[in-house]
Amino acid sequence: MLLMSKSLYNRPVMSLRVGRPVAVAVEPILNPHNLKILGWWCKVPGASKQHVLLAEDVREVTPQGLAINDDDALSHSDDLVRHNEILSLHFHLLDKTVKTKRSKLGKVSGFVYDSDAMLIQKLHVARPLSKLLASEDTLIIDRNQIIEVTDRYILVRDADVKVSEEELAPAIEALPAA
Repeated sequence: MLLMSKSLYNRPVMSLRVGRPVAVAVEPILNPHNLKILGWWCKVPGASKQHVLLAEDVREVTPQGLAINDDDALSHSDDLVRHNEILSLHFHLLDKTVKTKRSKLGKVSGFVYDSDAMLIQKLHVARPLSKLLASEDTLIIDRNQIIEVTDRYILVRDADVKVSEEELAPAIEALPAA
């Protein structure tokens, strides 16, 4: 199911075993290499350090929060050696600049993700004020339009693809005569 990014922030983490919230999922942990949601940074009452809840330990994303079996699903980041590289990046997608090779499009204001695969599918890009006057206020960028994701920006393909006359010639010849 496709869901909006706001469902990933500040969500209660519900333990099915104890039947109540055991933590708050503050923000998602994103892998910038493949735009996969690895898990969440969580605040656990009484703990001094943030914990990590991996997406694979979430039974269901519900309107009431994230459902897990038990609070054993919450780990310290030091214990997750396999994910240490991604955890240390602290990659944030919201407010990241989105641009093409020719121009700046705006900043990421939200995204749509697949709750089954935990993959980001579309980026919602808020346009700068100067471009708002010329067109719509939000662009939607599909994941297969993304060329590169860096810590400073997201590079996407231009929407208008220029085709040379040599490439158009076979298509023009194939048109029926009027």
